[in-house]
Amino acid sequence: MTSEPVSDALPRFPRDFVWGVSTSAAQIEGAVGEDGRGLSAWDVFAARAGRIKDGSDARVATDHYHRYREDVGLLRELGVGAYRFSVAWPRVVPDGDGAVNGAGLDFYDRLVDALLAAGVAPVPTLFHWDTPQALEERGGWLRRETAERFAAYADVVAGRLGDRVERWITLNEPAEVTLLGYGLGQHAPGRQLLFEALPAAHHQLLGHGLAVQALRARGARSIGIANSHGPTWTASASEADTAAAGLYDLLLNRLFAEPVLLGRYPDEELAALLPGPVAEDLKVISQPLDWYGINYYQPTLVGAPGADGAAAADFGGIRLPPELPFAPREIEGYPRTDFGWPVVPEALTELLVSFRERYGDRLPPVVITENGCAYEGTEDRERIAFLDGHLRALHAAMAAGVDVRGYFVWSLLDNFEWAEGYARRFGLVHVDYTTLERTPKASYHWLRDVLREQARG
Repeated sequence: MTSEPVSDALPRFPRDFVWGVSTSAAQIEGAVGEDGRGLSAWDVFAARAGRIKDGSDARVATDHYHRYREDVGLLRELGVGAYRFSVAWPRVVPDGDGAVNGAGLDFYDRLVDALLAAGVAPVPTLFHWDTPQALEERGGWLRRETAERFAAYADVVAGRLGDRVERWITLNEPAEVTLLGYGLGQHAPGRQLLFEALPAAHHQLLGHGLAVQALRARGARSIGIANSHGPTWTASASEADTAAAGLYDLLLNRLFAEPVLLGRYPDEELAALLPGPVAEDLKVISQPLDWYGINYYQPTLVGAPGADGAAAADFGGIRLPPELPFAPREIEGYPRTDFGWPVVPEALTELLVSFRERYGDRLPPVVITENGCAYEGTEDRERIAFLDGHLRALHAAMAAGVDVRGYFVWSLLDNFEWAEGYARRFGLVHVDYTTLERTPKASYHWLRDVLREQARG
C-alpha cells in the first residue's frame, strides 16, 4: 500500500535528524498481574466505577507484552530510527521500592535487544504516569520519598539496560500528573486538591533531577525530559484576561520548564508554597540535560473566569471546576480532532521560537517527544494532513534558528487513552480491540514514504 502526499514534498531535514514514534507501557502492555508485576495507580483508578468513560481498563490493552516482536516488526517496516517506549515502574519494582522483579527487567531486555536487531534505537521513558500503587497509598508524588524511590528505580533500570540504551527520558508530562491526577482528580490517583497539589509538581521535578544523577552515575550520556507545552493565547487585552492567561502559562508551562532549565521557579510566592529545602532541591532539579523534550498538541486560549465566553464545563475532555482563577476558551476557526482539540500547526513554530527567545543558551537542543492526533478510521486523511502541517511548522522553527534534533509521533498504536478508555485512536496502526489484530493506517504508509524520501536526501 502506498499513500498520496497531501501537498508538495516536505522540506529536507538534517541527515542526523531523529525520526521516531512513541508509546507508553500503561497504555499498550497489558499483562497486568503477570510475571510479578505490581499494581499501578492507574490499575486501581480504572477499576473504580465511573472513572473511565467507556468503563474499560488496561488489563489487556494492546497486549504489547506478548506481541512486542510483532510491534517491533511494524517499527522496522515503518523505517523510524528510534522508538520511545516507557518502562513500567511496577513491573520492575512492584511495590515502588524494595525487591526488584527480575522477570520485569527480562521483558525490557528482550524488547531492547529486538529493537536493536531491527535497527531501531530504544529510547526508554522511566515514568509515564504508572506510579506503583504501594507508593501511592503512602502519598505518592505528594511525598518526597517517592522522588527518592524513583531515583533508586532509575538506577536499577540503567544497571540492566544502560549498556545498550543511548538516550534516556526521566519523566513524561509531570504537569498532567499534577493537574489532572492530584489537582482535578480526573486521572490517577484521582485526588482533588486544586492548588494543594503543587507538592506533586516539586517532587516529580526532584525525582527527575535525582534520576539524572543516577543515570549519569551509570554512564548515561544522552538524557532528556518530556514536558508538555503549548502557547497560551490571551482571550483579550483586558487586565483580567491578561492576568488569567499569565497564571495559566505559569502553571502549565513555566512551572515545569524553568526549574529544569534555569534552576529557579518562575514566581517567589509560588516557590514559598513548595515543600522541603527548595533552594537546594533546585540545584538537583537543574542538572544539565543533553536535550529537552517537548510534547505538543495544541495552544490554549485563556481568559478570566466568569466572563462572557468562559470555558464550558467540559474543555477538551477535561471538566474544569468553576473556582479556578482562569478559564480556557474555545479556539475557533481551526479544524478539530476527534478529541475536540484545535489543529494549529503554526502554534508549534510559535512555541519553539518563544522557548528559544525566553531561555536562550540555557535551552539545550530540543526533541519533539510527542505530537499526534485522535481520529477514527483507517483512511486517515486528517491524520496525514495533521502530521504534514506540523512537520512543516517544525521545519519553520528550525529555519528560524531553533535547534531541533528529532520528532516522535504519538503514537505507534491505537491504545488505552487514559480516562477516555478506548474511545480515542491516536495510532498510526489500527488495533482491533477484540482480536488485537494490527492494521497499518494510511498515515503509517505516508510516514514510511516520507522517511524513505528523507533518507534519499
